[in-house]
Amino acid sequence: MKSSHVLLRLLAQSARSLEATQVHWASSRVLQSTQKQVMRKFHVSPLCPKGRPLPVDFQDEEKKDKSLVVHDDLFEQVTRNNKTKASFNKVIEVFNKRDVRRRGHVEFIYAALKKMPEYGVERDVAVYNKLLDVFPKEVFVPRNFIQRMFNHYPRQQECGVQVLEQMETYGLTPNVETKVLLHQIFGPKSHPVRKYQRVMYWFPRFKHANPFPLPAELPEDPVDLARLSLARIANDRDAKVTVYQTPCTDITESGEEVTLPHIVGIQSPDQMELLAKHNPSRPVFVEGPFPLWLRKTLVHYYVLRAEPTPPEEKVEEVYDPERCFDYPLQLDLDYDRDLGDIEEFNVDDLDEGPIFSMCMTGQGDESTLNQWISGLQETNPILGQVPTLFRLNSGSRELQGVTDSDQQRSHRESAKTEERTEEAETMAEEEEEQRRNQRMKQ
Repeated sequence: MKSSHVLLRLLAQSARSLEATQVHWASSRVLQSTQKQVMRKFHVSPLCPKGRPLPVDFQDEEKKDKSLVVHDDLFEQVTRNNKTKASFNKVIEVFNKRDVRRRGHVEFIYAALKKMPEYGVERDVAVYNKLLDVFPKEVFVPRNFIQRMFNHYPRQQECGVQVLEQMETYGLTPNVETKVLLHQIFGPKSHPVRKYQRVMYWFPRFKHANPFPLPAELPEDPVDLARLSLARIANDRDAKVTVYQTPCTDITESGEEVTLPHIVGIQSPDQMELLAKHNPSRPVFVEGPFPLWLRKTLVHYYVLRAEPTPPEEKVEEVYDPERCFDYPLQLDLDYDRDLGDIEEFNVDDLDEGPIFSMCMTGQGDESTLNQWISGLQETNPILGQVPTLFRLNSGSRELQGVTDSDQQRSHRESAKTEERTEEAETMAEEEEEQRRNQRMKQ
């Protein structure tokens, strides 16, 4: 009996000591975990100017900008201000050889797309294919339908779509090499391949849809550029372009060297006929400059026009219905009126006045434009009887960077021009007084 009691006591003591050790071990584990949590570093996002954290999108853009700066340094180190197609391709080769796994290729492609206009390769399909070749091959291809459904590697696919969108912006049509590269990189049913299919569907349909196409490279000669611009504005096959003066250098009587600008004009036979029928007592006006954009090039042109003809002086032309049976010269169509149509407004009542001619010049002062009027007078003798007034805007009157100096103005101005303008102004004032008197009588 005694031995059994002693045994039970020993077993109870051992159980108590085991429980105490387990509790001590558990408390030490909890203390260690809490210490680790206290010592763990907290991730703090960058702050706004007012102290609030930036959104996640702005943090990603900030990281992207930093990476783009690193690759911009790579462009500067390799090219050394030699911005050509060969140097751009050399930067791509340096990046490909630097790392076999092509780490950071997405940031590099974004930086390269941003730098392409500086190197003049934004319209080269071969360079875009070389940029797509930077992507690792057969890494981003989805292996099953689940990966394909959840946009496998979205960051890389967005970068590939951005390359195709920049090609679309500059009007470039991808070729077969582009298609092969996209299939090798992203697979046949990826977003970049779908973008390629859309581009190849629409671009051939709209490639020749523009009825007034421009050449890819505009002429550098100002006279040729003026010819192209005026022919584009006139849109008349019978219009004739005349070069009244080419850019040249003249020496004055005092021995000073003066650069003369170019003067190019255009006029059609219909405009010559309208000018011949113009009333000599009514003045004509030289207006401008008006801007015209040819791709990224800005040019200016001037027009010779007249005021709208008064209703009492209008003469209605009688059309002969038997003059042409296939193509009638006049159609009397009675359109049905809608509830939203304004009956007081009539298109036929709007008369902006006829335009007799247009010109482009490297210098838009009155003396230079007066030379254009003098050249027009050879084919339009009525201009010798019609007073000419100048309505020039106060903006830029220069075309190709030719400065307008006081010496050039004094070299071309003459007393005859001043007298002519004064007479025209007086005649215009007299006409206005006559109109006022007629209105008062009515």
